[in-house]
Amino acid sequence: MAGPFEHVLTGLKVLDFTRALAGPTVTRMFAEMGADVIKVESAPNGDLTRRMSKLRGERSLYYVQQNLGKKSLCVDLRDPRGMALIAALVPKVDVVVENFKPGTFDAMGLGYDRLKLLREDIILCSISALGQSGPLAHLPGYDFIAQGYSGVTSLIGDAGGTPYIPPVGMGDVSTGVHGALAVLAALRHRDRTGRGQHIDVGLLDVYYHCHEVTVHQASASGGEIKPTRNGPHLNYICPAGVFRAAEGWVVIMAFLHHWRDLCAAMGRPDLVDDPVFGNDAGRLAHRDEVVALLEAWLATFSSRDAAIEHLHRHQVPASPVLSIEETLTHPHLRARGTVRRITDPVAGSFDIPGMPLKFSEFPDDLPLTAPTMGQHNAEVLREFLGLPEEEIAALEAAQVLQQKPH
Repeated sequence: MAGPFEHVLTGLKVLDFTRALAGPTVTRMFAEMGADVIKVESAPNGDLTRRMSKLRGERSLYYVQQNLGKKSLCVDLRDPRGMALIAALVPKVDVVVENFKPGTFDAMGLGYDRLKLLREDIILCSISALGQSGPLAHLPGYDFIAQGYSGVTSLIGDAGGTPYIPPVGMGDVSTGVHGALAVLAALRHRDRTGRGQHIDVGLLDVYYHCHEVTVHQASASGGEIKPTRNGPHLNYICPAGVFRAAEGWVVIMAFLHHWRDLCAAMGRPDLVDDPVFGNDAGRLAHRDEVVALLEAWLATFSSRDAAIEHLHRHQVPASPVLSIEETLTHPHLRARGTVRRITDPVAGSFDIPGMPLKFSEFPDDLPLTAPTMGQHNAEVLREFLGLPEEEIAALEAAQVLQQKPH
């Protein structure tokens, strides 16, 4: 069953057992790139996120955003007839993706060893919070659980205050992208060798991979450097952080060679080679003074955006701190499709984050929609397994297959 739209992954077939965000990010990116993604949802309720973000009737906008372009197969996985359908589908696909707690997929009879019996070169991608191995692997977890173990949470918030968590799925989405990369690498390996494999991607590992300087600083200094949260400013370069401006906030990153640009913008060429402020170490040692200097200068502008415009004229890396509402209408985000308008058949039109990968051969987003629960039951079983209509009807009558209109 070829997908309706040509793209870079047209022809790839994926069986998707994921829920929530990290796992669905893997398969959503595949769907955005033209793969056939069969999303297996456990009857009677389907993906747990179908209960979230119900802003327009019973349709979950969370589910819509994370499942564009997928085909929903809603099966009673506790019924042997349902599991038989799943087993029959495995040989028909290239990749299986799951993000259950480690051990659950094996307990369902769908572990890698079983999948290999069904298709020898199958690729299984397992997404979890803390990984498939190690002393903590058996624990349940979410994005912020992994973030806490990674040390990242300890770096967010005011100095000496309560650590914060960011209200975005940074770890989940990053893990999904890492998982998608790993699957594509495994497919390339299979092309060369004919062998499949089991991929283990954990949120904790991905979060730890995001550390820039903190890990090597703590390690190489023998513990003398103790990275921790420092509020709105970085603790190893200066100026680099969030500054108060008239009517809002701005981010300025004017360290190293950009200090000269910032001095030009401020009309302070005397500070370029100043004994204290003319180098990163000096500015960092006197960071409070640098912050006070910049915020006093920013206060001379009529608005946040006026300050940003002036900084940009002098090539200073700077941005406004936009609200979510402001991002929805920002011309750059709209022009690139970073903010994407979709029209859902059930919930109507609204904005979601756009596809971040841009391809010269496929410049336009695919016009994808998210499925209602079990929408593609008959289509998948007919086209993948060749089941006759009467057998599909019997499975529906027995509630092995289930549907909902949202």
